[in-house]
Amino acid sequence: MTSFQVQLVFADLALIFGLAQGLGRLAVLVRQPPVVGEIIAGVLLGPTLFHGQLAARLFPADIRPLLTGVSYVGVALFMFLVGLELDAGALRGRGRITAGAVVGSTVVPFALGILLALSALRSHEGQHGAAFVIFIGLSVSVTAFPVLARVLADRGLAGTTLGGIALSTAAVVDVLAWAALAAVQAVVSGGSHHWRVLLFLPYVLAMFLVVRPLLRRLPGSVPFVVAVAGTLLSAAATEAMGMHFIFGAFLFGTVIPRRSTPASRVALHERTSQITALLMPVYFVVAGLQVDLGGLDLAQLGSLCLILLTAVLGKIGGTYLGARTQHLPPRPAVALAVLMNTRGLTELVILGVGLQLGLLDRNLYSLMVVMALVTTAATGPLIARVYARPLEIPVPAASADSRRESAGQHAGG
Repeated sequence: MTSFQVQLVFADLALIFGLAQGLGRLAVLVRQPPVVGEIIAGVLLGPTLFHGQLAARLFPADIRPLLTGVSYVGVALFMFLVGLELDAGALRGRGRITAGAVVGSTVVPFALGILLALSALRSHEGQHGAAFVIFIGLSVSVTAFPVLARVLADRGLAGTTLGGIALSTAAVVDVLAWAALAAVQAVVSGGSHHWRVLLFLPYVLAMFLVVRPLLRRLPGSVPFVVAVAGTLLSAAATEAMGMHFIFGAFLFGTVIPRRSTPASRVALHERTSQITALLMPVYFVVAGLQVDLGGLDLAQLGSLCLILLTAVLGKIGGTYLGARTQHLPPRPAVALAVLMNTRGLTELVILGVGLQLGLLDRNLYSLMVVMALVTTAATGPLIARVYARPLEIPVPAASADSRRESAGQHAGG
């Protein structure tokens, strides 16, 4: 690196941190998750404004790979936190409701997404028509587990039965999304290395049967350095298998032993969160550099409306139907459907992969990013309207812990 490149990287990072922090705080003031403001910061620093001249001067081509590498570290550590917070016992007593919501939240939007892709296939240039169709169906089916967790906390729903069902459903949907994305990557990438994806199942087994017991042997809690190093190595491993690195980072978070004391887990979470709070805005800017809304015309506005209609109706309608088949009361079912419409970070990562694989051109990528931003921003206001007063939700065959949770929810509602 030249001295000028070093100077520019430092100046870019300072600019990103400052702008993302400012817009993130503004988002919080209007009761939005900070990620909404950070995504907007990324779009503002991209080619949308000033015909791309500002982005070209601030982020020249030789600097962008360096910023991308920094952003990937932030994404990996962020997904480690998601896995760390995932409660494997959350499905206890809620399995049937979660299963119904998962089916509705994936099958219906996926089917509508396929119809949307088929209608757009005529104007889509590329060699992988089938992969494009599947990818569009996948991209409108995802739910952002990390952003959803923040929305639930901000709205006081994190400790409720509905919050537990929402997080369980989103976690399963995310796992299905990454598995499907890995399959799409394997097909599009071509070559003779498709067999590497088959290594993923043995890898998962090794993580739970070998790595987790080894972590349990450590005296006290898992050290911060071990957590960070393990996250990065696991991310590298899944990337080498042809799956996205984010899944490996998430997986390592899930194998951290739950026997750790609450204080030690909070300390690990806080130290990692401090790093991700700095690095995640870099990812949003890197994503925003590919978003160009400056030439948006009436035809593209029509396409955006169609994308939004497909994504919202498919996700909300499908989740509601799936939850109602398992006898979740109507108002909580509507609330769950609204929560599942949150896309945020997960959507941006998937869209970035689609852009790298050539499944999306920059115009379609830009429209899909707007869809992710709109659906994420709409979650908070909608949930405040449809579920202002939480209800006690009867859960069949609930465990003692689940009954206590429901009782606590009823007392707080």
